Amino acid sequence: MRSYRVRSGLKKICVALPTLAALVCADCAHPARAAKQGTVRVAAAGDLKFTMSEIVEAFRRERPAVEVSVTYGSSGNFYAQLSNRAPFDIFFSADVDYPRRLVRQGLALADSEFLYGVGRLVVWVPRISPIEVEKLGIQALLSPSVRRIAIANPRHAPYGRAAEAAMKSLGVYDRTKDRLVLGDSVMQTAQFVESGGAQVGIISYSLALAPPLRDKGRFWEVPIDAYPRREQGGVILSWAQDRPAAEALRDFVLGEGGRAILRRHGFRLQGEDHGF
Repeated sequence: MRSYRVRSGLKKICVALPTLAALVCADCAHPARAAKQGTVRVAAAGDLKFTMSEIVEAFRRERPAVEVSVTYGSSGNFYAQLSNRAPFDIFFSADVDYPRRLVRQGLALADSEFLYGVGRLVVWVPRISPIEVEKLGIQALLSPSVRRIAIANPRHAPYGRAAEAAMKSLGVYDRTKDRLVLGDSVMQTAQFVESGGAQVGIISYSLALAPPLRDKGRFWEVPIDAYPRREQGGVILSWAQDRPAAEALRDFVLGEGGRAILRRHGFRLQGEDHGF
């Protein structure tokens, strides 16, 4: 079942899907419930869905007494919720600017701010698509068979802003803007393409590399200088109910175990090639 809303040439689609949609809240165990000691409530950007799941699994092996619940969504929407003191302990954003704003507003602990990676963009198509995205690159968006192009909503999704910027800098935006469909997050953007709601999408490299998309699609990496640098960071909220547990999760992400997982999922890291 699909419903469409059209505004000024941009189409926003809500699609009922099996594979990815069922996973959106797979790790969210009632995040609004009051947390007990030893529980970390995480708000994480949609591009981290599979990365964070692996991180939490590895973290729990080291710290089995700490419970972790994760909710995924767009960073901008989380910023709005956290500005109203939404019940989370730590925020992993796809744009470091949102955590920094929370610190300036006194809503997050200044000494807890961190950077965890630099994200990347790809143009992604289903594996069965006739579009030769590996050869065409950004020109794949201009293929005659492309009726809809999915990107995350630039108003509140950092990867949507990056996609829009890349399309403009590579000279295809004006010719494709009327075919854009907007996902609430970069993860929903991938769902649109997977379901056939769009023929091509611009999504995060981390999603393209991760199951279940890795074996279901093909992609071309957008040159990293074609869009603003995607520095991704986080912060611990000032109302965190178990700050030591939240700090332990942050420290794991920034340690060798977390860095190895981030690296496998396509993030560039501090101190490495093209890092911070």
